[in-house]
Amino acid sequence: MSEQSLTAERVRADVAEVLGVAPEELDGDADLLDLGLDSVRVMGLVERWRAAGAEVEFPDLAEQPELAHWTALVVGS
Repeated sequence: MSEQSLTAERVRADVAEVLGVAPEELDGDADLLDLGLDSVRVMGLVERWRAAGAEVEFPDLAEQPELAHWTALVVGS
């Protein structure tokens, strides 16, 4: 994946990619762990977003595994 700026669309696309779904299928309030996201994949997303400049930690994502929350953390960092 080419280096892209961290946008809400990128966060949604990254999460959708690891879940194997289309980005438009993701509801911002859905529990991503219930949708099949596991801790290994979450760590992969953390590393991907850190490489793009986000200051995000695994516990921040794990405590509230919802797309809307993650987007606020990643894009706002």
